[in-house]
Amino acid sequence: MSIPKYGEIQAEALKILKQNGVLKLKDFEEPLAKVFKLSKDEIEEKYSSGKTDLKIFYGRIGWALSYLSMTHLVEKPKRGEFKISDLGLSLLKTPEKIEDYVASKMKARNSSTIKEIKDSSHVDKYELTPSETIFNAFDEIKKNIYSEILDTIINKTPREFEKLVVELLQKMGYGGEIKNAGEVTQYSNDNGIDGIIKEDVLGFGKIYIQAKRYQKENKIGIEDLNKFVGALAVAQSSKGVFITTSSFTKNAIDYVNKLNNSTTLVLIDGEKLAEYIYDYALGMQTVQTIEIKKMDSDYWDTMEDEK
Repeated sequence: MSIPKYGEIQAEALKILKQNGVLKLKDFEEPLAKVFKLSKDEIEEKYSSGKTDLKIFYGRIGWALSYLSMTHLVEKPKRGEFKISDLGLSLLKTPEKIEDYVASKMKARNSSTIKEIKDSSHVDKYELTPSETIFNAFDEIKKNIYSEILDTIINKTPREFEKLVVELLQKMGYGGEIKNAGEVTQYSNDNGIDGIIKEDVLGFGKIYIQAKRYQKENKIGIEDLNKFVGALAVAQSSKGVFITTSSFTKNAIDYVNKLNNSTTLVLIDGEKLAEYIYDYALGMQTVQTIEIKKMDSDYWDTMEDEK
């Protein structure tokens, strides 16, 4: 039997979760291999392109679970753990519909992107160029990782989140080469300031940080921002960064845009936070590198063409 596609794995993964409760990714490989009657060679088969040791079957299990998580059929009690949700249990009554359900939800989720990832069964196979297909796939991979980053942060303590954002801002270049430029304030009686970045050796210039580790659906409103602006005033600072794992209400964003020129307040929501963590490689590692080359016209054009 050939290695199943990730869509074919989804319903079987839910069945295994229903039977076993909370599992880690590695716990799925053996039971799913039995379900699909895979040989040892098929289980161990790796991708032929790119610099990676990732096994094809294991990678597809990971993608199946990621899509089940993003469509709320699976929950993550902790980082790296999976548990079937009530919605997953409900849909498991008709397992033959799960793959189409996940596909439709993911298509709706991605519909706001500039280059929408098309379902090849509904469009002409030549509608997207190979380059567009690669770039779209890369965008989808990043979105999946962004979601995983936020899920992981939300499962950490608020104190760890404060340390994380201070480290991130330093990783982004704030504080420059100053030793110990970043500081996490005391846990209690912090006067509304969670972290400080020194911009110069003597500490004349400082960036103050407020960090809110909220669930994704809990938006930050004007009240929280107003308190932080007040804390900046007490600290006699004009520079603040408010970072959250969730997002900001429209009124909160309008409030910041209308602040007087003496106060600069930067808002970083969950989506932008995950993007910065990914781009600045904080707690990230490269698992695969694929080189795409094109012909160098400067080299080839120096050669004489045949008449």
